[in-house]
Amino acid sequence: MPTQLKSRKRSDYIYFLSYRTRWSDNDQYSHVNNSVYYHLFDSVVNTYLIAHCRLSPTKSPLIGLVVSSFCEFYSPISFPDVVDLGLRVAKLGKSSVTYEVGVFKEGESAPSAVGGYTHVFVESRSRKSAPMSEEMRDGLLRLHSAVVDRDAAKL
Repeated sequence: MPTQLKSRKRSDYIYFLSYRTRWSDNDQYSHVNNSVYYHLFDSVVNTYLIAHCRLSPTKSPLIGLVVSSFCEFYSPISFPDVVDLGLRVAKLGKSSVTYEVGVFKEGESAPSAVGGYTHVFVESRSRKSAPMSEEMRDGLLRLHSAVVDRDAAKL
């Protein structure tokens, strides 16, 4: 999978969110600190869920809990870079979803990093696993890579 991730291009992603790096994102080596990448992943995923899947973090009956995460780094980014965060769904189940995020310097087609995580949806109060709502599933299906790849093959 790492070789496959490194070969990703901007066109492999459907939804984008821009992020202007901050001075405080840099570590002592003048690179964006590794932990910041996970903040970026969380930002693009939750922005999409709120805007396109009707998630209300404080009111929705289901919430997503992160059960695994990953990141592959290919080239550094640093302040004052502007990056575009590309989002796609790599795997969609009944109560879980695996997201993939490509981190691209503004104007570049090759990613500086590719990472993501898996959400398992649970009831917000009991924390018991539950199938996601139809609205959530429909919104995530629009980002599902298998659907995108199949549709692209038809063109």
